[in-house]
Amino acid sequence: MLIARRTVSAAIALLSASLAHAQPGGGTPAPDKNGYWLFNPTPRDLMRQMSTDRPDTTESPFTLDAGHVQVELSFVDFTYGRGNGTNTRTLAVAPMLVKFGLTNSIDLQIGIDPYTQERAEVRATGVTERFSGFGDTTVRLKVNVFGNDSTEATGGWALAVMPFVTFPTAREGLGADKVEGGIIVPAAVDLCEGWSLGLMAELDFVSSADGDGNALDFLHTATIACDLSDRVGAFIEYAGYLSLSDEEDYRAYFNTGMTYALTADVQLDCGVRIGLTGPADDLGVFTGVSLRW
Repeated sequence: MLIARRTVSAAIALLSASLAHAQPGGGTPAPDKNGYWLFNPTPRDLMRQMSTDRPDTTESPFTLDAGHVQVELSFVDFTYGRGNGTNTRTLAVAPMLVKFGLTNSIDLQIGIDPYTQERAEVRATGVTERFSGFGDTTVRLKVNVFGNDSTEATGGWALAVMPFVTFPTAREGLGADKVEGGIIVPAAVDLCEGWSLGLMAELDFVSSADGDGNALDFLHTATIACDLSDRVGAFIEYAGYLSLSDEEDYRAYFNTGMTYALTADVQLDCGVRIGLTGPADDLGVFTGVSLRW
């Protein structure tokens, strides 16, 4: 736990120090798109390059252009774990995030899980529990602080703030028992030609393990992405989950995957998650698509 807290402190210090140098300055001014909104869409020739919040855990600081819609979904997302004497298997079918560009710097996001199947088997007894059905619903609002259309004036950096609320729409055993929420702060910086670094800090206000109170979780991530070609990209990522209320042990993951841009508005992806600590799920695999209109 001490190592985990030092890792978190170091990540926060790195992010803070880096952003301190990313103050607006000179550079080529970005086009003025503040007049566009939900019902006055940004023209195609002024739209930003498509940016997605998948397939890595680290969210993007870039928002969807005003008046446009983007859908990001997994065809399937499978997770397997062997923690605490229990084998767990979770299969999510078509979990998706639907985005609406409200203004040039704000988008609204709605996340739903149409169908999730979870199976938990106690190894010592062979007793198995199964749950399946609709999952929780999450509403998020992403607000870009700087670097949305141009990062020249911010030292290559972009930053956003994203509050969210999760509603307990899932069947019992599959999701939260009451309304939960939190705030996400994603950042990104261009490292060199074709390479970028993404960082994210997230605070989650969730139900306590016994269900009688509240707990606070801290998610922190770092991802390095590179362009292998004009259409193909790859990433490696570290993601850590720390219970600030000491409700759970530290969970860490190594994630990696690839993306393939079919068009400027259609992107395929696939990837794998590997647990690095005992409490983490052992393996996760996924594949999906992002579509923009």
